[in-house]
Parts: sequence; C-alpha cells; structure tokens
Amino acid sequence: MITISESAQKHFINLLSQQAEGTHIRVFVVNPGTAKAECGVSYCPPDAVEADDIKLPFEGFSAMIDADSKGFLEDAEIDFTTDQMGSQLTLKAPNAKLRKVADDAPLFERVHYFLQAEVNPQLAGHGGECTLVEITDDGYAVLQFGGGCNGCAQIDVTVKDGIEKQLIDLMHGEIKGVKDATDHERGDHSYY
Repeated sequence: MITISESAQKHFINLLSQQAEGTHIRVFVVNPGTAKAECGVSYCPPDAVEADDIKLPFEGFSAMIDADSKGFLEDAEIDFTTDQMGSQLTLKAPNAKLRKVADDAPLFERVHYFLQAEVNPQLAGHGGECTLVEITDDGYAVLQFGGGCNGCAQIDVTVKDGIEKQLIDLMHGEIKGVKDATDHERGDHSYY
C-alpha cells in the first residue's frame, strides 16, 4: 500500500526515539477524493490508535492508516532526502484526489479514472481539462474538452497521439479509439 524509503524509515525511527514509548506515525489524507486532497504524516501516540486502523509494520516503528484513507493512499511513497539545501520529507500519493479503481471495475469507471489521474493533471498545466461523455457500443471513448483546450491547435495531437494511444494500450482491446465531442473553433467560448 505505502512504500517508505530506507532513508525515510531511518528519519522516522530517529524522530520516534524522542517520543513516548509506543508512539507510531500516522499517514492520512485530508479531504480525500477531492481536488483539495492533501496528504500528511503525524505522530500517533498509543491512545490515538483506532480499532479500525490499518497497521503497517516497519523495522523499528509502525505506520497507522485510518480506514477512510486506505484507498486514497494506494501506491503512496514517502521519501526523505538530504542535500546541500537541507533535508526534505516528501509524500507522493497519486490516488489521494481520486480513489484508484479496481482492474475489474466497469470500463467507464476505469477510463474515467485514467483521465482524471493521468490526463487531466497534464492538461491542467495548459489550463485545460477533459471529461468522459460516453463509451459507444462500438468501443470509442467520447471526450469533452474544456478550458485551455478550446481553440487549441494541438488538440488533434493530444487526442490521437496521446490519449488514444494510451487508452488503447491500457484497456487491452476494450477501447478502439477516442472521439472528440468538443467544438474547437476559436471564438467567444474559447479560453486563452
């Protein structure tokens, strides 16, 4: 569920050695499943352990995960690096804003998850976004683009060379292609 690097484990062991006996760390997500999701790590004294917490044992300490955060911390990574600028603890949780869907989930859910987790973060850098409108009976994902994608001259490249290729590879023949439902003509509706 969570990968904690060797350097981060040593860092936690050092921090916990200065705390009360039996103190663990807690890894959590605030506002899970939303655009405002944020991950954090805190001390978890013995009296703060809940009955439904998930305990992940490591050498010298345990990481406690509350049941509500579990699905949002799937594939999370914690690392601790030190360089000439100082030390930094980093927590990456790619599923914090959107719960990872199962491999056997319905096709619509899996395509939606891919768009939200992989495509939209890239489009957001250009002020754009896309949503899944439908999956046609003949296997085409129909996408609606918005924001900076309106009036964009590179939309065909984004759709065909980017999203379509990845979806065809990921969905193993369940998706034949991608269709764009967006009006990309420059005009008053376009965002620049």
